[in-house]
Amino acid sequence: MRGLLLAGSQSEWLRRQATRRGFVRKAVSRFMPGESLDDALQASHGLARDGLSVILTHLGENVRDRSEVEAVVRHYREMIDRIQVEGLDAEVSIKLTQLGFDLSRELALDHASALVSYATRLPGRFWIDMEGSAYTEATIEAYRRLRAEHPRSGIAIQAYLKRSAADVEALIGYGAAIRLVKGAYQEPASIAFPSRPEVDARFLELAKRILTKEARARGAWLTAGTHDTRLISEIERHVDATGWPRDGLEFAMLYGIGRAEQVRLARAGCRVRVLISYGTHWFPWYMRRLAERPANVAFVLRNMFGG
Repeated sequence: MRGLLLAGSQSEWLRRQATRRGFVRKAVSRFMPGESLDDALQASHGLARDGLSVILTHLGENVRDRSEVEAVVRHYREMIDRIQVEGLDAEVSIKLTQLGFDLSRELALDHASALVSYATRLPGRFWIDMEGSAYTEATIEAYRRLRAEHPRSGIAIQAYLKRSAADVEALIGYGAAIRLVKGAYQEPASIAFPSRPEVDARFLELAKRILTKEARARGAWLTAGTHDTRLISEIERHVDATGWPRDGLEFAMLYGIGRAEQVRLARAGCRVRVLISYGTHWFPWYMRRLAERPANVAFVLRNMFGG
C-alpha cells in the first residue's frame, strides 16, 4: 500500500483527477487548514491558544520557471511579514527545489540566503526541508554553505536513509539544528531501510546521538518529527534519565494528527511545533501523508463509493 501511494504521488494523471474531486479535498482538509496563507495563520492562532507553536510551509516543489520561483520568494516574504505583524511563534520551512534548485543551485541558494536574512526578525529557526534521495547530498552541501552565514538555520534529515548516520555526525560537527523525520519518499532498499522496525530503531538511535552531551556542547539541536507515541515516550524517558531539560529539544508533528498528544507534551513542559502545510500544490504532499498512515485511505474510499 505504501509503495502504491508513493508511486501515485508522482502521477500527473492521478493529480488531475484527485484535485477535481470534492471528496478528496474534504479528506485533505484533515491535514491542511486550507490553501491560503490566511488559512494557515488562522490555524496558527488556534494552536497558540493551546500553547503550541508552528512551522509554516507553502507547498510546492520542483519549480522550473523563473517567474514562478520569484512568486514563491515573494510569498515567503509576505509570510514572514505576517508572522511578525500577528505576533506568532512561527518558524518557516522551505524546499530548495521550490526556489529553483533544478534550474540553478546557485540561484536557489541565493534565494534561500535572502529569505533566511529576511526572517531574522523572527525569533525562531529557518528550516531547509529534505526531498528525495537524488537531492540529499546537494541539499546538505547547500545547507552547510547557508549555515556558515546564518547559524539559526536548520535542516531536515530522514532517518530511513542508510547514509543518515554519517550525515548526522557531520551536521553535529557544524553544531546544526536537525529536524529528524522518518522519511516519506519512495526509495530502494539499497539506500533506505525497508521495514518499519528498522526505521524506528534508526530514528531513536539518531535522536539519542543528537542529544548526547558532546553534540549539545557543539550547539546541535534536535527537533524530533514524529507522531509515534512509543518513540516519543522513549525520547522523553531518555531526556529525563540524562537530566537534560524537557525544553532542551522539540517535537514536531503535523497539523491534524495527534492533537491530544501535542497538547499533552506541551503541558508536560516539552516544546512542540505543529507543521502547517498549505497551498494549491497539495497532491504529492497529501499522497505522502497517506503513505505514512495508509489507514487514512479508508476515509477516501468510503467517500468514493458512497459508504
